[in-house]
Amino acid sequence: MRFARPVGLLLSAAAVVLWAYGVTVLQPLTEPIGPWSERLPGNNAYWARDLRFMAIMAVAVGLVLAGRGHLRWSRSAVLLGGCWVAVDVAIDRVDPIGVRATVLLAVGGCAVLGALAATLWWRERGAPSAQGGEAPSAVERRTLTGAACVAGVLTLVAAGIESPTDREPELTQGALATAALLVVLAVGAALAAAPARSRARVGLAAGLAVAALVGVGLVRAVGPGTRLLPETALGAVLLTGVTLLAWDWPGGRPIWRHHALAALAALLGPVAFLLATAISMMILLPIGATFTELAGNSPINAADSDLLVSLCGLLSGLAMALLLARPAVIDRR
Repeated sequence: MRFARPVGLLLSAAAVVLWAYGVTVLQPLTEPIGPWSERLPGNNAYWARDLRFMAIMAVAVGLVLAGRGHLRWSRSAVLLGGCWVAVDVAIDRVDPIGVRATVLLAVGGCAVLGALAATLWWRERGAPSAQGGEAPSAVERRTLTGAACVAGVLTLVAAGIESPTDREPELTQGALATAALLVVLAVGAALAAAPARSRARVGLAAGLAVAALVGVGLVRAVGPGTRLLPETALGAVLLTGVTLLAWDWPGGRPIWRHHALAALAALLGPVAFLLATAISMMILLPIGATFTELAGNSPINAADSDLLVSLCGLLSGLAMALLLARPAVIDRR
């Protein structure tokens, strides 16, 4: 568990930089027309917004990892993520652009992150959970496993994100960077949730990270509209790997029948939850259109839908966390 704090904070800082780049470089690419134009954007037009929101979610997951699943760190991570989204919408309305804006936002975001981490570290000094050598409690393990599930499902969303034309080179670059960061967060949180580290678990974590990163590249290599199958396979591999890393190994080896059931859930669950949340948002809760209006951007064409796929990924990740992390991780029999 000693690796969790520095790695979590480093990955959160990297997510801050990705967010700043998304605000000042990627977002202007999705706004080539003004609100005065009669040509309204279509489906997935604001893909940069979803990449930014997923970067903000990565900041929160990194804080959970840095806090080793402790309740105070996890609550602060959720609160920071919500406030950060509100700040993002306000900044998007201003439309910052250029290298100077990127640097200012990145430095400011890292300063906020560092101040929060320093405050949390100071408040937990001397507490038993602050001792990095101790094994995580059952609650902390569930929190870390749930964070790994959220990052795993968000990886699928980031890897498969599309635009109306899908020809922007920055789209693939941003999707690959965001998905790769989420892969590392998912594997790191799952390894931190393990009752004890061993060479076998560390080797499995390294192999899982490599396999998932290759899977992300394969998903992006497939043409838009045909990514469902590779995304499903990527989710099955990544989330099954999360359970192999985070769950107990009685007698020094996994209980394979339990992981077989987890693999089935990882194969079917993410796609089913993503579809369910997407349909619900399109019909019952058009929250994407609300964010578009708050940011002062052009509304989506009435024939299309303004879907916030990053929120779909978050809700689906939480649903997968209920399946794979909520049961007692110490004794799954």
